[in-house]
Amino acid sequence: MTSKFLCEFKDRSQVTIPKKLVNKLGLQPGDIVEIKEEDGVLFLTPSFVVPKSQSWFFSKKWQEEEKEVDESLKAGEGIKASNKEELFKILDLKS
Repeated sequence: MTSKFLCEFKDRSQVTIPKKLVNKLGLQPGDIVEIKEEDGVLFLTPSFVVPKSQSWFFSKKWQEEEKEVDESLKAGEGIKASNKEELFKILDLKS
């Protein structure tokens, strides 16, 4: 459902997001909002910043591999163990 609101552009380039939208989107003070301009239209998207040390998880390669693992698990493939000792025994590791 599309919502439409009029907001006033304030001093220091500020715009207040209407409370109804803040609540609907679950926005909190300090949240990051991405602003994109396209052909004179502004798009605001709730966003988040990923620390550089964790950016590997969002790489295309990692996400493709995660998808493969998820599909394998859904197909019933994988190792099943009821505790770490059993898993170590299956993997031939020492605890």
